[in-house]
Amino acid sequence: MADVAHKDDAYEALKEAKVVAVIGISPKKERPSYWTTEKVINKGKHKVYLVNPRYAGEKIFGIEVLPSLKDVPEPIDIVNVYRNPAHAEPIVQEAIEVGAKVVWFQPGAENYEVIEKYKDKIKFVYEACIGVESSYL
Repeated sequence: MADVAHKDDAYEALKEAKVVAVIGISPKKERPSYWTTEKVINKGKHKVYLVNPRYAGEKIFGIEVLPSLKDVPEPIDIVNVYRNPAHAEPIVQEAIEVGAKVVWFQPGAENYEVIEKYKDKIKFVYEACIGVESSYL
């Protein structure tokens, strides 16, 4: 079914994507979730949704933060994850539930047990930074 993309297919996954949902966005400018998401937004090639129940209803980059993936109003190509690896499984389960195409674990967010468990249900990108990959677009 699906497969593990790893870092080698990161660029292709991003190039083909239209909608990116960012899980774990922070309003703190020093956080990787902030500055790498800003790079993706500034490229202007993707519709970006921000998801973090802690900041739901607030705006970051002028975009309202949503409480969950289920609140994203259109099909998601990439679920971009900035969370502790201990929280990976429910995120992957929700991504599958909403029909997302790819779960992209940012460096440090990877959970290899969860990737192995769900690799036949959804495609994964890991060991690659979406901010770096977006610079090649």
